Amino acid sequence: MRHSGPVSTGAEVVVGLVILVGVVGIIVPVLPGTLLVLAAIGVWAFQVGTTAGWVVFGGATLAVTAAFVAKYAWPGRRLKAAGVPNAALMVGGLCALVGFFVIPFVGLFVGFPLGVYLYELQRQQTQEAAWESTKHAMKAAGVSILIELAGALFAAGLWLFGAVALT
Repeated sequence: MRHSGPVSTGAEVVVGLVILVGVVGIIVPVLPGTLLVLAAIGVWAFQVGTTAGWVVFGGATLAVTAAFVAKYAWPGRRLKAAGVPNAALMVGGLCALVGFFVIPFVGLFVGFPLGVYLYELQRQQTQEAAWESTKHAMKAAGVSILIELAGALFAAGLWLFGAVALT
């Protein structure tokens, strides 16, 4: 059911809660946080059915897309400059996935650095060099999360502005 005009307060609260869950999903990467944020704003725009609602959704989509591109490009360049190969990140990602199931929630945060460290230890043959690569990878992962979070928060801010403006 599509209509023009304000959405009920209850529906906007649900959209806001889904956006909040999406933001938490970015910080604790269990859920596809950015997709939840964007989907909630898309549902809201569809329900509002106004040009302003779709402009908010378009702005949110641009913010999320820009963050998506930046979260890979910016840390990726820094990792390449530090000499950390993509294979180390893939091993770290696989270990994070395994860690998630072996040690719920914290396994992601244990598995990623452990996987990168072990890969780099066998590649570089010294603990110091492996630890340096691991630190670079962990910083890059943190920057990536912050960039994604910034995009989602900007999108959420656009939605909040739009929701208030259309009431």
